[in-house]
This record gives sequence, C-alpha cells and structure tokens, in this order.
Amino acid sequence: MFTGRTVRAALDELMDFGRPKTVQLVVLIDRGNRELPIQADFVGRRVKTSLNEEIRVKLREVDGEDSVILIERG
Repeated sequence: MFTGRTVRAALDELMDFGRPKTVQLVVLIDRGNRELPIQADFVGRRVKTSLNEEIRVKLREVDGEDSVILIERG
C-alpha cells in the first residue's frame, strides 16, 4: 500500500454493488506516503520509503522465491 488511491478505487467499486456492512483491508507491505486518509486494518510489514523508491515482492509460487526488495528508481 502506498498512496491509497488504488484502495479508494476498489472501495468505490464495492459501493457499486451496495453498501457493505464492514470492509477490512489487509496489506503485505505498507509504504506510508499516503495521499488519502486510508489505513490498513492488518499490515504484514511497515517500510518507510521515499518517493523515488519502490518495493518488489516475489512469491515462490510465481517467481520461485519469497522475497521483498527495496529498489531505488533511477
């Protein structure tokens, strides 16, 4: 989770189907730098990043390994 804009778009889509009683948000990595006041209910890891950094997550089932990598964009 980064700016919160994608989460906001997902919440808007949920509302198209009717108003849910509750919504709980689970994220593997919370990067901070929020543009919207959205907070995850459950967070795997909080990692403060700058705007020129990104996080890449690899999963064994897809990539052959489990890893979280912090990369500086350049």
